Amino acid sequence: MASSQGKQRQQKIPKRSYLQEEAVNPQGTEGVPSFSSAQPKGTTREENPIDLMEQVVERENLLEALRRVERNKGAAGVDGMEIKSFRPFLMDNWSRIREELLSGTYKPMPVRRVEIPKPDGGIRMLGIPTVQDRLIQQALLQVLTPIFDPTFSTSSHGFRAGHSARMAVNQARNYVSEGYRWVVDMDLAQFFDRVNHDMLMARVARKVMDKRILRLIRRYLEAGILVNGVCVRSEEGKPQGGPMSPLLANILLDDLDKELERRGHRFVRYADDCNIYVSSRRAGERVMEGVRKYVEGRLKLKVNVEKSAVDRPWKRKFLGFSFTVEKRTRIRVAPKSLKRFKDRVRELTRRSRGQSMASRVEKLNAYLRGWAGYYRYAETRSVFEQLDEWTRRRLRMCLLKQWKQSKTKRRKLVSLGIPREWAVNISSSRKGHWRLSNTPQMNKALGLTYWREQGLVSLVERYDSLRSTT
Repeated sequence: MASSQGKQRQQKIPKRSYLQEEAVNPQGTEGVPSFSSAQPKGTTREENPIDLMEQVVERENLLEALRRVERNKGAAGVDGMEIKSFRPFLMDNWSRIREELLSGTYKPMPVRRVEIPKPDGGIRMLGIPTVQDRLIQQALLQVLTPIFDPTFSTSSHGFRAGHSARMAVNQARNYVSEGYRWVVDMDLAQFFDRVNHDMLMARVARKVMDKRILRLIRRYLEAGILVNGVCVRSEEGKPQGGPMSPLLANILLDDLDKELERRGHRFVRYADDCNIYVSSRRAGERVMEGVRKYVEGRLKLKVNVEKSAVDRPWKRKFLGFSFTVEKRTRIRVAPKSLKRFKDRVRELTRRSRGQSMASRVEKLNAYLRGWAGYYRYAETRSVFEQLDEWTRRRLRMCLLKQWKQSKTKRRKLVSLGIPREWAVNISSSRKGHWRLSNTPQMNKALGLTYWREQGLVSLVERYDSLRSTT
């Protein structure tokens, strides 16, 4: 593989390779038609249920999959191949890979295990497929999504086109506003590690007749995980990290959605986060018990009793959000999310962190932009104002720490335009940096205008801007 990457690719293009034209195009794949155009005119996937693999390897479908994989970037798999090296390799090897897929003999490589710490403790295991397997999974996803997604519940919002976390939280808020002010907050313990392969494949086989597709998905489930150089066989579960993972999760949990609909429940699900809204605690406890039996008995999954509860919606967290108590329910940032925000900002503004203020602001801005972008759906603007003030205070504390000597503090403060008497009071004070950072003198010298000039992102300004465009 390594040797093939060092050759001149354009002189060795397989004649049967669908990717020949695209692979030598230095402009990339932007503008390629979406996967919906990959099928012949006048036909649908349902009319050709046995030839799905032909649709997977069809040229337009593969080009779209390649574009998306390159856009998503991602780390290398067990073979060490990076995105930038993939196209040349694909030009030399696509004919072989295509024949293996069509004949049903393709064997995926194991995934590379990556451990990600969870915000509330514990470790989330991710499985990183090779770039080649990510391409094939993406091509599979584009063919299977139009088959399965239209029949999914309207209350399922995770990883679906036309659905979002905002829609899930809004639907939950509407249920609370309608008077369903108790929530059955159900947490599935290690969902991705406990998926039963046979049960999942049985549900895929309900709509997929092409045995090559079924065989390939089964092989992906059983490809194994590379741990310390040893491949560990996958007896159950499915690794998070591949393009197919969200769709397979929705396929399995669609049975739960259909059961909740059959029982007449009002619920919202986003991946493995499921909240059911009821009108009383007694009803919630009854629903919790019934749904737990269904999940553990029929789906062979495990409910995390410690993290699941029947409680008021404003006391629980859903996708990082919560709700206000008043009758006209509003969406707010959950207290645990606020705590994680402050923990992260504290880390970025540690006084002992040796770096320039410009570098500190740059790293902080990247986090603030992402945080404001996600939580812009909250309807409590004052929280963003408070977090802005608290963040600026953290930075003022950092400056005081950097200035160190009293004469330096006095000179810097005077240069910022405050009276010398005020500067003397601050520089000679025996109070700690955190207390001094909130004094009137420091607020005047290093207020909103100063930090705007330094390029610091304002959460509340970004919040207002994002909400005005949505």
